[in-house]
Amino acid sequence: MHEMNTIPPFLQKGQKVALVSPAGCITAACLERGIRQMESWGLEYATGLNALKRHGTFAGTDQERTEDFQHALDNPEIKAIICTRGGYGSARIIDRLDFSTFCRHPKWIAGFSDITVFHSHLQQNLHVASIHSSMPQTYPDAASQNAPAAIGSLHAALFGEGLAHRFRSQTINRPGTATAPLIGGNLSILYSLRGTPTDIDPSGKILFIEDLDEFDYHIDRMLLNLARSGWFEALAGLVVGTFTLIKKGANPYMRNVWEIIARYTEGKSYPVCYGFPAGHIPHNHALYMGIPACLEVSAHAGEPSRLSFMAA
Repeated sequence: MHEMNTIPPFLQKGQKVALVSPAGCITAACLERGIRQMESWGLEYATGLNALKRHGTFAGTDQERTEDFQHALDNPEIKAIICTRGGYGSARIIDRLDFSTFCRHPKWIAGFSDITVFHSHLQQNLHVASIHSSMPQTYPDAASQNAPAAIGSLHAALFGEGLAHRFRSQTINRPGTATAPLIGGNLSILYSLRGTPTDIDPSGKILFIEDLDEFDYHIDRMLLNLARSGWFEALAGLVVGTFTLIKKGANPYMRNVWEIIARYTEGKSYPVCYGFPAGHIPHNHALYMGIPACLEVSAHAGEPSRLSFMAA
């Protein structure tokens, strides 16, 4: 039996959310996209005092980013924390943060990529659900036609309208059905957290992975680490998101990413789906982390498969 994760209260119009930058630096235009989106949903907003700071690649020093995130965690008026972007830096502040108030009064934390650090910490140590989703850095401009999938699903997740994604099955998929909590996120971040207090235990869970801008043999090296640690032995299911801008090394690895992943799940009985529309793409569908999901993978390529959540 899994310990049941706490589901934070869903948002209501008129409530306040925080826009904070725990990792990479952002532009004023990025923050403005976040503000405009929150206002369109009838939400009030607060921005981190250091949200637009720059310290090398980071949005301010470790201390400044910690202060902004800590304030958002502790402020009772803030009902959700929207991370403005990923990049790099969340792992540098995770051990500085005090989550005691947050655990007594949980709230949604939303983001993806480097924000996988927070998703992992919440799942492994605090048992509080969170949202893997697009962020202001990747929000579309007002004229974009990409909003419905990414932004619409984030709205549905935050406001408790239910999440049920239908997607096309691939020939390489392994069909089947699984019901278990969904965990995971960016593969490179999950790999970087191995052996730390934020390292997750995927046993009996549905694992989601995605990545960006890596060499093919780097992907294999990270998956090999997970395989040697037993990650692929006890999963309930595997959801493979998008692997964007994957590069071939000087000596090509001679496999595409799906083939590399499939190698590590050979002989397993749980369902596996490839190409789920989440990751570093415009149509980055929101996912609940730590909430039971039902994965239904069709046996026939081209037919719809489904991933739905039992949250609302």
